[in-house]
Amino acid sequence: QTAQISNIKITAVKRRYNEKVYTQISVSVPKEMAAAFKAKCLETGIPQAQVIKAAIEKFLAEKAK
Repeated sequence: QTAQISNIKITAVKRRYNEKVYTQISVSVPKEMAAAFKAKCLETGIPQAQVIKAAIEKFLAEKAK
């Protein structure tokens, strides 16, 4: 029981940290696209968030036209 309480405290600390440091971005895509994206991420072993972060970083690095 003590371990369970400890895990709850750690989870709460992580949640507070994530709320301070990160912002969630939501996007709606066609179901087929989402399914293909999830499948390819599973197939390649690349986390979905990693793909999205890389796309954002690439976009931000592009020079304005």
